[in-house]
Amino acid sequence: MTEAFAATGGSLWNDAWRRLRGNRAALVACALLVLLVVAALIGPTFSPWSVDKVDWSLGTLASPPSLAGAHWFGTDANGRDLFVRVWVGTRISLLVALLATAVSLVIGVAWGATAGYVGGRRDGWMMRFVDVLYALPYMFFVILLTVVFGRSLFLIFLAIGAVGWLTMARIVRGQALALRHREFVEAAIALGQPTRTVIARHVVPNVLGTVIVYATLTVPQVILFESFLSFLGLGVQEPLTSLGRLVAEGALEMESAPWLLLVPSTVLAVVLVCLNFLGDGLRDALDPRQR
Repeated sequence: MTEAFAATGGSLWNDAWRRLRGNRAALVACALLVLLVVAALIGPTFSPWSVDKVDWSLGTLASPPSLAGAHWFGTDANGRDLFVRVWVGTRISLLVALLATAVSLVIGVAWGATAGYVGGRRDGWMMRFVDVLYALPYMFFVILLTVVFGRSLFLIFLAIGAVGWLTMARIVRGQALALRHREFVEAAIALGQPTRTVIARHVVPNVLGTVIVYATLTVPQVILFESFLSFLGLGVQEPLTSLGRLVAEGALEMESAPWLLLVPSTVLAVVLVCLNFLGDGLRDALDPRQR
């Protein structure tokens, strides 16, 4: 795909950027995501409270949002500042999502590109292995890993990423099958380049458009999955927190302290909606059929 555009004097990435700039919804979503990331990184520094510090001066532990005491989002049922906990939770959720997506992309792209390029019996065995893993209960597998090896932040993104690469491998394998008989790949083979070089220099770069689009759609899936694990109590553990854990805690107090549920769930919803709009925009920008 990249070589085809170079031959016609065009640029895949420049054309995609031009199309993306014309998508206002994707640009607004990208801008909101940047603001949320900045708020997650520097927001807690504007508060005098830490993520696990309890304000004992309050008459009640779960106090509503107020300027008094610098509790702008209120406090939770333990008297901890919700403003700091929401932004720290956003930071943790995004970190887990990005790292888990990175793990799934590295494994999935390498596996799928190799299987699709080599073809034949090796391709069949590699994809049958993927089918076997697909047959395993995804949720049960991740929960089993967290129970056996402990509930750590590192294990969470490693477990999610190590299982989440299966769909990426299938997608990349399909793209590699279409590329293996293209002229630039056959030319590289005729020049005597080894298999790993052909895959790394000619196959993988030409599937990056599809990989980028799927990655933007994988991140919200991972965030939702991590939120579900945290909701079950198997995700991020104290003193750290995540948006899913905050939503789980807020759900227990939604009648007496609704802000504990509304604030983190609103931030989580905005993040997911923005990521989906950005993914749709990238898909439209990188879709060859729209050129």
